[in-house]
Amino acid sequence: MGGVGRSPASPWAPGVEVLPLRAALDLRAFSSSHGLGLSSSELARIRAHYRGLGRDPTDVELAGLSQSWSEHCSYKSSKRWLQRGFRGLAARPRVLGTGDAGVMAFEDGFAYALRIESHNHPSAVEPYGGAATGIGGILRDVLAVGAKPIALADPLFFGPLGTPIGDLPNGVHAPRYLLDQVVAGIRDYGNRVGVPTVSGSIGFDPAYTTNPLVNVGCVGFLPRSQLRPNRAQRAGNRVVLAGGLTGRDGIGGVAFASRELTERSTESERGHVQLGDPIMKEPLIHACLEAFGRGLVQGVKDLGGGGLATASGELAHAGHLGLVVHLDRVPLREPDLRPWEIWISESQERMLLEVRPGDLRSVFDIFRRYDVPATEVGQFVPGEDERLVYRGRPAGQLSLPFRVEPRLLTRARHARAPKRGRSPAVPDDHLNSLLLAQVLSNDCRSRESVIRVYDHEVQGQTVIKPLHGRPESPSHGDAAVLRPRSESTRAIAVTVASQPWACRSSPRAGAIWTVEEAARNLYSVGARPDAFTDCLNFGNPQDPRVLGDFVETIAGLAQGARGLGFAVPSGNVSFYNSGPGGGIPPTPVLMATGILADYRSAVTSDLKESGDSIYLVGRSDPALGGSLYERRLGLAAGSLPATGPTRVRRLGEALVTSAVRGTLRAAHDISDGGLAVTLFEMAAGGGLGFSVELSGTGLSGPGVSLVAEGSSRWMVEVRQGSDTAFERTFRGLPIARLGEVTEGPGMLTWKGRRVGRVDVASLYERWRAGLDR
Repeated sequence: MGGVGRSPASPWAPGVEVLPLRAALDLRAFSSSHGLGLSSSELARIRAHYRGLGRDPTDVELAGLSQSWSEHCSYKSSKRWLQRGFRGLAARPRVLGTGDAGVMAFEDGFAYALRIESHNHPSAVEPYGGAATGIGGILRDVLAVGAKPIALADPLFFGPLGTPIGDLPNGVHAPRYLLDQVVAGIRDYGNRVGVPTVSGSIGFDPAYTTNPLVNVGCVGFLPRSQLRPNRAQRAGNRVVLAGGLTGRDGIGGVAFASRELTERSTESERGHVQLGDPIMKEPLIHACLEAFGRGLVQGVKDLGGGGLATASGELAHAGHLGLVVHLDRVPLREPDLRPWEIWISESQERMLLEVRPGDLRSVFDIFRRYDVPATEVGQFVPGEDERLVYRGRPAGQLSLPFRVEPRLLTRARHARAPKRGRSPAVPDDHLNSLLLAQVLSNDCRSRESVIRVYDHEVQGQTVIKPLHGRPESPSHGDAAVLRPRSESTRAIAVTVASQPWACRSSPRAGAIWTVEEAARNLYSVGARPDAFTDCLNFGNPQDPRVLGDFVETIAGLAQGARGLGFAVPSGNVSFYNSGPGGGIPPTPVLMATGILADYRSAVTSDLKESGDSIYLVGRSDPALGGSLYERRLGLAAGSLPATGPTRVRRLGEALVTSAVRGTLRAAHDISDGGLAVTLFEMAAGGGLGFSVELSGTGLSGPGVSLVAEGSSRWMVEVRQGSDTAFERTFRGLPIARLGEVTEGPGMLTWKGRRVGRVDVASLYERWRAGLDR
């Protein structure tokens, strides 16, 4: 922040500057010179407010306004559409809270929390730190509702790994470097803080070369009595800042996240990336949970985007209270921080607690025992004003409704027609080569080398791991399963889903497809879909086409949620994922949860025993729009397969019933790569082979049968001798017996004629070598 000096007679605190906004003629230049990130119209509204007060703003006040009015904090371009689209999908009694994280009922006396966030821009310029602090932030979101974090998920998108350095836009890191550093950041933070990473995905597309997506999700667990509100409860209660010290890292982070990347971002924006400290985070979590459990904390917020300014203002305003904050009481890492820097620093590992005066000593004793700083920095007061004090003198005073509630923007939007085109013919010869090309694509290769660096066993609750199958030949599963209470058999399944390639063709249909994929993943392990949290990654909302895609995507997600019984208690919006090289396609990313009444009925993806039957569950669709085959060959976008959430729900319920009855031994949803990849992964995980008649898919030829990904389908293994019982469960639903599990290689036939032979063991070694190896 820059400005004119303080006059000797100034009533303001030392180090506080008054900025001459009322006399400013060029508001755009004023915003740029002071690093505010506000539009001319927004500054005009602020100027009118201060003219009404008869004074100019202080740099501390404007710093706080710039945070709260940023796209990142205010959702000013998206809030109206989110409220309209998801109306009714976060209702009680299933949904217990919709604050910093959504909170879902689990069983009597207990609940779980879920939230997903993005750390895209920070990870583009400083991938290790950006990814690490993304994990730190999502842990705080879940902690801020009173929950203990029990699981992490990390859906990621990058440009093609083989992109030549000479083809990269200026200032853009190589995709391979980004991938390696992002994985390392997630690994080092998650492992050190002691929370398992149990789910994730990695996708590749040229659209993510400039704008990689680093989305991070977290699930937490809590006694219902420990649920904390994200609003202040009573005037007179104290404001306690707990956790790490405050420094200059991350200042202006929300403004950085609310604009497009440029060629200079890698160098000029590095200071906006926070510095994570998982060694501080772990005891901070334990101290907060103990204070919550003893009823010593009345309200709570985490300090993320906008720092103390955002957290304290939102906490007070949500409780219809005012606030006094003493900035000089904030414990500093760098002693020369100016008041406005203290106010908006995004230094990590900090929580804001509302504590009754009589409970302060007990709270401080808890945090002292964990060696975590905790300091009283202010109190909640009647009214709706925020008063900031520094060294006994005023640093700012604002109406909280004015500061934390900017006007929602009405932007132009344009809804485009879905792309429709004839799907290409898939050759029916050289099927072995076709299957190999699908399996060995980077979109489908083994993720074991990434999964293994994450600790997915810590806390001892992961009963179904991210990798399914034999120890010597692990393969991909669809979801992980956690048993949060040893006293109960009830379990939570966790998965992620995203289909940007389908959303590129039709945002609405692609969004429905994404919800269906999340549900299929959960049904695959025997879980009933319960909730999802969504991270909506888009380009510049000032582009009417981007906002049109955004609105259509919300409509599709809501339609899918209603059809499949998902609640939507939380989410995140990440705009401005654009810059040199263009923007990203609409990329809604879901972290979804499902419930198993008994974890012992959970199903994995690996084939179990020779002689068992192999069934196709669901009706096939020949459309190849959004498919790996279409992308791999660079074909023009074709029509998407039909969606049908209600039909998927009926099929999924039958799968769950079969799992409970014990007739279902393995299940894997058919998604990226089609039947070719699904069959291979199931066989590889079990160290077995298969004999499959492809004409049973109902499609026109063996080629399209191998690569088609629609509509919502599964491959399943049915226990030998249980075919009749299995088919009875699916009476009236589309299923087909395609063959059986064998000891030998994978055999493919078409109307009785052999058309392919797969040496599963040999192909597995190539597939397992990992990405681009």
